[in-house]
Amino acid sequence: MKSSQCRHNLRMKTIIVACKTLENELRFAMEKTGTTFPVRWIESGLHNVPDFLACSLQRILDRVEAQRVLIAMGLCGHFAKGIRAGRFELIIPRADDCISLLLGSTKARNKISAERAAYFLTEGWLRGERNMWEEYRCSLEKYGEEQAQEIASMMIGSYRSLALLDNGIDPIDPLIEKVRVIAETLKLEQIVIPATTEYLEQLLTGPWPDDKFLVKARGESITAEDLYLTLLR
Repeated sequence: MKSSQCRHNLRMKTIIVACKTLENELRFAMEKTGTTFPVRWIESGLHNVPDFLACSLQRILDRVEAQRVLIAMGLCGHFAKGIRAGRFELIIPRADDCISLLLGSTKARNKISAERAAYFLTEGWLRGERNMWEEYRCSLEKYGEEQAQEIASMMIGSYRSLALLDNGIDPIDPLIEKVRVIAETLKLEQIVIPATTEYLEQLLTGPWPDDKFLVKARGESITAEDLYLTLLR
């Protein structure tokens, strides 16, 4: 009975702070691993403004009462520089963004990017508050097709393909159809890339080796060196 109570108390001292873009994947990983930690969600649109994202995360952390906080998101745009842990251990994946997190590593993402010049999409991206497709549609409504295409070309840059991540959770056929419309409109190749929740599962359960996770002790802050080393993983 005492052992069961100890395990319960330890679980209650851990919380997750997660990006809404990863909501489906995180819920799946939690169900798969049997974890029931409380989750604090950060709106996905904040990724477009790293300073706002950093402020939002720090506000959440400043109010946390726990012994361990798991950050279920990537280090998008180096927003995490200066983020400080409170009276808890802070653990965040060494992934440059959420796409790398779902592909297993930053190296895996970079390899696909180099081979396919890919702009990555997920189910969470498609329902996000702000993304490239929403920007195009707003431009189309405001300026008309010709100028919207010019704006889209600037956003697309050197990308040649739209890579939809198949996480094995969401039905893929409806997503493929949505991406087909986007790809045809933006004149990009459409491809499907297998994704995984294994990185998220390890975040939930441990262990947290230094090559995959950045671990900060109570009161420590994330430094520029921490973020630089993450790019090498």
